Amino acid sequence: MLIRYAITLLTTLFCSAALAEVHEVKMLNRGATGAMVYEPDYLAIAPGDRVKFIATQPSHNAASLPGLQPEGAEPFKGKINEEVEVKFDTPGFYGIQCIPHLAMGMVMLIQVGDHPLSEVQIPAALPARARQRFEQIVEQANSAY
Repeated sequence: MLIRYAITLLTTLFCSAALAEVHEVKMLNRGATGAMVYEPDYLAIAPGDRVKFIATQPSHNAASLPGLQPEGAEPFKGKINEEVEVKFDTPGFYGIQCIPHLAMGMVMLIQVGDHPLSEVQIPAALPARARQRFEQIVEQANSAY
């Protein structure tokens, strides 16, 4: 009986890991929505999915934005000019920033799970362009669904 339980547990673990997706996000100097952008700038993913931030052009990084991530979620900070892959397990909303270009509005939003977009709380202390960009992202995501 114990062996059967162990096999079932291992099968479940391996299958759920195999079903997790890897989403790619490019860090760009210029993209379809303007200068200093992530493409895409909004992702809706499942818990356990991974996001690979690709250093397509120089001088960018991807880092979690303090004040815009679920409670208990582990913050991360990628290095400038380097690709970083992050697993998102905790459901909720994650603000992502390019630290050198935050004031220029280089941010993105990742929705993990199915929380309604009305729950997004954009930090008031953000630079004006970053705050405006988050508002645009939420508005576009709302109109797409």
